[in-house]
Amino acid sequence: MRKGRFSKLHIIATPPEHEAGMATAEVCRRHAISSATFYAWKSRFGGLEVADAKRMNALEDESSKLKKLLAEQCSTTPASKRY
Repeated sequence: MRKGRFSKLHIIATPPEHEAGMATAEVCRRHAISSATFYAWKSRFGGLEVADAKRMNALEDESSKLKKLLAEQCSTTPASKRY
């Protein structure tokens, strides 16, 4: 899967600039994004703060580690014990 150009922290920092009074076109030009991208970011990450994003990243990392542990555990379990 292709990795995006912008990090989640950068995406989350963009909508508050618009809320502070900067025009949408100026925000888009400044970050080199289209207005459709800006509004998609705003709808998806509009209410988040940077601290919330860091916590979300930590939870995603922990979740992926737990999924890997579960997959390893299931792969070592004999087939006769699976339900």
